[in-house]
Amino acid sequence: MVLGFYRRVVCALRISAIFGASLLAGPLASDVKYDVLSFDQLDGWETDDHAAAFQTFLNTCNDMKDPDWGAVCAYARSGPDPREFFELFFRPVLITDGNDALFTGYFEPELEGSLYRSDRYRYPVYKMPAEARRNRPWLTRREILESGVMDGRGLEIAYVDDPVELFFLQIQGSGRIRLPDGRALRVGYRGSNGHDYRSIGQELVRQGIYEPHQVSAQVIKNWVRRNPDEGQELLYHNPSYVFFREVSKVPSDKGPLGAMNRSITTMRTIAVDPSIIRLGSPVWIEKDGKKPLRRLMIAQDTGSAIKGAQRADVFFGTGDKAGREAGTLRDPGRLVVLMPIQRAYALLPESAL
Repeated sequence: MVLGFYRRVVCALRISAIFGASLLAGPLASDVKYDVLSFDQLDGWETDDHAAAFQTFLNTCNDMKDPDWGAVCAYARSGPDPREFFELFFRPVLITDGNDALFTGYFEPELEGSLYRSDRYRYPVYKMPAEARRNRPWLTRREILESGVMDGRGLEIAYVDDPVELFFLQIQGSGRIRLPDGRALRVGYRGSNGHDYRSIGQELVRQGIYEPHQVSAQVIKNWVRRNPDEGQELLYHNPSYVFFREVSKVPSDKGPLGAMNRSITTMRTIAVDPSIIRLGSPVWIEKDGKKPLRRLMIAQDTGSAIKGAQRADVFFGTGDKAGREAGTLRDPGRLVVLMPIQRAYALLPESAL
């Protein structure tokens, strides 16, 4: 029965390859290289918790509407052995673009805030104005905050007590705001002003204030707070500005919504460059550094700073502890995308077949 279903999947994949329905996010780029590997070339594959990765995969698999993915996902819903499922229907593909691999981390921050402005809570978390959707790019961060363009329009979702935490909320793209009455308001990414993200950590290094190995989210926060005037200018160095929407209907025991509009999973979800890696794809992580990580994750999110074939952001969860762990991560390694088998082999030149 499994083999019969497998033949139907391969048939669907072959038709997809013939008619050009790509399983990648976009057209094949000339500077991108694809190498099909075997599972025994993945360091630590046999000892991973494939069942945990499989459950995360199921969370977004139904949203992958391509016919080839539909066939694979239909079989996934029948309850196969997780490891056998991945090994039967996928092949590992190493995608490189000439840039070194880089793993960073992100998390869902928790901020102190209120639905009403006060002396303490005076930094607004904004909804996205209509003109920011129409005009790309729109105003810069400095212009949005200094021009008064947002005033008196009812675009405030809430107010928080710390502009630095608000800045990092925008970098993370989602978070929880703890209200004075004990409730929590959850916000998620709605859109941006269309300007490219610029790293303020790299700017501190460029100015000679810190060495690259010294920079972390907490180090940046502390420096901005110690130097309020220079700190404000540092935040303006990043012209990108993120707007939010309320997503409090997401249960508190679930992760925040990712780019696929589904809850993401702690230490099983990564953010990738969707122009290269198809959202929803399983991705094998070989992160080196002080705390090596070998794990199957699912590409369910994106980020303005996540660009390139070997670039990934690991989701660490919610709260301060997750933030500390995510904020110090900046490690090399490699990531390998699991592609449906026929599509993986379609990437190879005829001479390699």
